[in-house]
Amino acid sequence: MKYNSKEDFLKKVDAKYSNEKEFIQAVDEVINSIWDFSHQNQNYIDSNILDRIIVPERIMIFRVPWVADNGEVNVNTGYRIQFSSAIGPYKGGLRFHPSVNLGVLKFLAFEQIFKNSLTGLSMGGGKGGADFDPKGKSDREIMAFCQSFMNELYRHIGSDTDVPAGDIGVGGKEIGYMFGQYKKLQNNFTGVLTGKNPLWGGSLLRPEATGYGLVYFVDEMLSYHKKSIKGMTVAISGSGNVSQYACEKVIEMGGKVVTLSDSSGYIYDPEGISQEKLEFVMKLKENRSARISEYADKFNTKFVEGKRPWEVKCDIALPCATQNELDENDAEQLTSNGCILVAEGANMPSTKEAVHHFLNHKILFGPGKAANAGGVAVSGIEMSQNSTRVPLQREEVDVLLKSIMKNIHQTCIRYGSSSDFVNYVDGANIGGFVRVADSMIHQGIV
Repeated sequence: MKYNSKEDFLKKVDAKYSNEKEFIQAVDEVINSIWDFSHQNQNYIDSNILDRIIVPERIMIFRVPWVADNGEVNVNTGYRIQFSSAIGPYKGGLRFHPSVNLGVLKFLAFEQIFKNSLTGLSMGGGKGGADFDPKGKSDREIMAFCQSFMNELYRHIGSDTDVPAGDIGVGGKEIGYMFGQYKKLQNNFTGVLTGKNPLWGGSLLRPEATGYGLVYFVDEMLSYHKKSIKGMTVAISGSGNVSQYACEKVIEMGGKVVTLSDSSGYIYDPEGISQEKLEFVMKLKENRSARISEYADKFNTKFVEGKRPWEVKCDIALPCATQNELDENDAEQLTSNGCILVAEGANMPSTKEAVHHFLNHKILFGPGKAANAGGVAVSGIEMSQNSTRVPLQREEVDVLLKSIMKNIHQTCIRYGSSSDFVNYVDGANIGGFVRVADSMIHQGIV
């Protein structure tokens, strides 16, 4: 055996990637879940799957120059990480945000491998983006940046090679600008990006998919444990796309959402956020510089500045904002307040210590790679629609989304159940790993 122990393996990862803390955190979680399982299969050891699966197949880093409205020349750094193509073309979003760096994108791409595997669709894992902030930029400046970004990215992507999507800072507008530039450069109309407008190849229900899928997964978790979301109080962080549609689906299923947040703080509405109030948030957040505190002013509710909503008493917590937003202290507060279920709408929003707390206290915990896979699932459905040129109706996409989330839950149960508890972290990691690892073995040492 190449390593004496799991700790020996993780020590090597820590030393090699010491400046990529988010990536180390993601690898640590997966390895802790799959170590014993992988060592029960000699093929995984003989093929050195663990060493191979943590190294990307390739990474592209490139310069993105663009001209602002005032004539000033700006330069950002662009990235695309093609991590694993074992089960399909690379698939994962593009993130435009000042926090983007290699470590963040490697963590996201690594997570994407297992998330995509869990969907059962033919999609590998990738991620990309740039340290560009679209907030405060004019449409012309955003277009100039997106076109410059695609001037390099187009060389590395394609409908059967790598199919990016949106992420933080990349919505329908940015996808449209990048698609238009790709089409001009390549002189073909192909499904090279997902998250497109339905007028020209996008899937219905794509904006809602991550939030809706999250709540469908929560519903499966509760149903399996003989409970229902109806009548439960739900705390949600964030106020962007995922948070909004998770809120909408909770309302539809009879739950009561009492919080939303942004980087400035959170609002607490003890009466519950109605569909009418949610529509105000959706309209408000069309302006990227708007603050959630305007909700408190509008509806005469409480706004707590500079804090996260995890101090609020709730039955269910859905962190939907960003990575590591929920720490051990937050986890302890949620537990003491009677929270029975936490499911991640964002990517890795809970710290390692918080996750350990939830598992140790037998709180139902749905990790992001399972709970928020609805977005990439509908992206995969969009890829299929682009291949056949046959669009699906909204209801048809919704049925497929529910089915995929149900199947992901069943995979978690299969690999994560013990006599008295379901460890959804182990279930998701092992379930995602098996399909990728077996495919790598079938395809040889490449």
